[in-house]
Amino acid sequence: MRVTVLGKSPSYTDAGGACSGYLVEEDGVSVLLDCGNGVFGKMRKFVDYVDVDAVVISHLHADHFLDLVPFAYGLIYAPRQQPVPVDRWPGTDNPARPILHAPQGAAEVFRRVTGAWGPDDLIEKAFDLREYDQGDTLEIGSMRVRFHQVPHFLPNTNAVEFSSANGGGRLTYGADHSPTEELIDFARDTDLLLIEATLPRPERDGVRGHITPAEAGEHARRANARRAVLVHISDELDRTWAESCASEAFGSPVKVAAEGDVYDL
Repeated sequence: MRVTVLGKSPSYTDAGGACSGYLVEEDGVSVLLDCGNGVFGKMRKFVDYVDVDAVVISHLHADHFLDLVPFAYGLIYAPRQQPVPVDRWPGTDNPARPILHAPQGAAEVFRRVTGAWGPDDLIEKAFDLREYDQGDTLEIGSMRVRFHQVPHFLPNTNAVEFSSANGGGRLTYGADHSPTEELIDFARDTDLLLIEATLPRPERDGVRGHITPAEAGEHARRANARRAVLVHISDELDRTWAESCASEAFGSPVKVAAEGDVYDL
């Protein structure tokens, strides 16, 4: 299994960066995990968008799904996707239509977003939309995908696990969350934990929704993760500081993700 970082920004993008998005590949099958702002263009450097087999969305905050909109426009309007010849493209009776796995309520949210300026069924036309329950297990090629709810500002927020049927390792993606035993238990003994580290310090008041680099390292240590990588973190936070805080809590080196980073499991 190969994991490529496409975007690791929080809800506002790094300079030249992208929000949450990760390409997971095994045995010729390509899955896009989250599709935040800027991810579609980044993804095209690594895989042709018509060759993406499935998209999995962790939760319905815009910075984790908004680039489904340009992705959908490509799938519907690109010359190669048309039924008749256009320029050098011969026309096709079988345009690409990836499966889109998203949480319950996704269709309503997507329609509300795209309907603000165009056809409200844009995403449903471009993708084969399937809303999952948190207890579902998906089989995508040789990969098995599981979900587990984690506490965040949006109730239906899910950590996502990819495991290989071919002995190729296990990936756990925490999505967005406050400090939580739920993620620690779900990620137990994972090979690679992509864990958010949004905050320079805990929220001052109110309900928590994110964690700090030190808390990320502590979560990874308690989960006994083999490797931990910080994601959902801004380039306005000092990388060395974040890595130092997380590494001290984890007990081993922890790196901040960078676009284009590749992890083989």
